[in-house]
Amino acid sequence: MLALDHIVYTSEEIGFPHEKFSLENQIKAVKGGEHEDWGTYNYLAHFSNDSYLEWLGVNDYDKAKQSDNPLIKHLIYVLDHKKEGPFQFALRTNQLDKYITHFKNNNIPFEGPFHGSREKPDGTELKWRMLFPKYNYEKEVLPFLIEWESENQISSLFNPQAITKINYGNMDIKRFRHIYHLKPRKLLKNRVILHNAKIFFTENDELDFELE
Repeated sequence: MLALDHIVYTSEEIGFPHEKFSLENQIKAVKGGEHEDWGTYNYLAHFSNDSYLEWLGVNDYDKAKQSDNPLIKHLIYVLDHKKEGPFQFALRTNQLDKYITHFKNNNIPFEGPFHGSREKPDGTELKWRMLFPKYNYEKEVLPFLIEWESENQISSLFNPQAITKINYGNMDIKRFRHIYHLKPRKLLKNRVILHNAKIFFTENDELDFELE
């Protein structure tokens, strides 16, 4: 079963927004590290339901602009259009190769898998793979799939809150279920149940989430 892995948030300067959000919601966030190949860096707030919020920023615009990673392309588009806030989210799986087969068998266009890594402040390295159903980031959002090679969470940094609900607009739920190979449930006409959270499909184009 898919789980919410993380929500990606950005602004022109991520330092102040991450501090402001942390104070308003009484959470602690830490610097994650730098993505050398993409020209980006992040801050992270881990939550009790094994999910986290990522503030993703750019420290090398030219390198980020040239990246073929769909998430970085989406990030640059958002920043170039002076937008800020949550703009993308990731669904965690331990069966990424099966999703590649599912996409191929069902003629679902995709990009990847993309290999990612970053060095944590303690000097250890995190590695992961990402798979992206193709989408037009100027008009819509399709979450990407992520599979971790090593454990990403640090128990001592957990916040007691949890991201329990994602409000997700401008998407047909039948299309979503088809892409992510989720069985339909008659009683759940406007939402999808993940392992650790719920996605509510709304008429609002904005991506939003709730902490409890």
